[in-house]
Amino acid sequence: MFLDQVTIDIKAGKGGDGMVAFRREKYVPDGGPAGGDGGRGGDVILVVDEGLRTLMDFRYNRHFRATPGENGMSKGMHGRGAEDTYVSVPPGTTVRDADTGALIGDLIENGQELIVAHGGRGGRGNTRFASPRNPAPELAENGEPGQERHIELELKVLADVGLVGFPSVGKSTILSVISSARPKIGAYHFTTLVPNLGMVETSDGRSFAAADLPGLIEGASQGVGLGTQFLRHIERTRVILHVIDMSGMEGRDPYEDYQAINKELGTHNLRLLERPQIIVANKMDMPNAEENLKKFKAELQKEKEDEFADDIPVFAISAITKQGLDNLLSATADLLEVTPEFLLYDEEVEEETVNYGFQSDEPEFTITREPDATWVLNGEKLEKLFKMTNFDHDETVMRFARQLRSMGVDEALRARGAKDGDLVRIDKFEFEFVD
Repeated sequence: MFLDQVTIDIKAGKGGDGMVAFRREKYVPDGGPAGGDGGRGGDVILVVDEGLRTLMDFRYNRHFRATPGENGMSKGMHGRGAEDTYVSVPPGTTVRDADTGALIGDLIENGQELIVAHGGRGGRGNTRFASPRNPAPELAENGEPGQERHIELELKVLADVGLVGFPSVGKSTILSVISSARPKIGAYHFTTLVPNLGMVETSDGRSFAAADLPGLIEGASQGVGLGTQFLRHIERTRVILHVIDMSGMEGRDPYEDYQAINKELGTHNLRLLERPQIIVANKMDMPNAEENLKKFKAELQKEKEDEFADDIPVFAISAITKQGLDNLLSATADLLEVTPEFLLYDEEVEEETVNYGFQSDEPEFTITREPDATWVLNGEKLEKLFKMTNFDHDETVMRFARQLRSMGVDEALRARGAKDGDLVRIDKFEFEFVD
């Protein structure tokens, strides 16, 4: 089973709760507040493991949770920070936010790490709130909630060279001959259902990775056939070997095949047409292949003269008899040496930062009204303040009320028509509005 696209749910660890405690010991005058801070919650981190080749590990496990931080303790002892949770992914994995589509990162090198969910900071204990005006506060914070998100993992195989072309033009046969890969080979279309990778070594000792990609057909970029599932894998290749059946055994015109595949590549991603190509004229051991090759080169020359196209080399080979393969591999290795890696994306990778200051472009809160006349408050900042409030202590509740007032919640409710005694709800917590 080959899995190359999956959406997973991740949640970083919640910060530990701060503690309300007081130090009362013999021979310790004026002990005062002694509640420690909570520990930091664990991050969720993706790490590249070169031993993985697919996203198959995520087929049955799509939920990942980091551990919360330890709660603060008495005697001013802080809680321990939680260990981070590492999730292994194969090289070539692109990470996006499933809700917004924003690019988070592109993981290529072995051991490369990417933090995809930040753990919450620990809540402050009452030691932090001591002041000359309030030397013994019964005030502490709950830990900050860990970041929670849905992310999409998309695998694009890492190969220097990609073999593309219509079904049954001999791509799998070529890969089996030039490398130790053993892809499935059959005398019918769409024999190849998953990308196959193989390491190729030339006669002069140079090597590169080649990928045999499932056959494309006209309309693949719009979802026809299997091509739509695997066109993404071509994006990482530096050189494209465009394999064409020169025998014409299936009744298709080789030059029309060539144009159709290039059209699908450009429709999927216009930058794929920037990749240097080598045309591989396969099945030259078959009748009519030489005649078809002459016609193909004539059409290619005409296109070059009409559209000032680049001079694309054509190599006549036979994968069965191994005719012309050495020259093809040497030319491919030469082209790789002068071809830089192509950037997959023009946009910058999103920089993830821990947002402790509640700075956001979104409004701090929104007000709606339920059919039962209850006012409902929502908003990222407001909900975070609510979750970090310890309602077991009156001082903490009063602090939360002051925070709401400073945010303008009271005035906004009054402007919307809230009256004394109306019910207001935040999450599952209800209280009365006092004018």
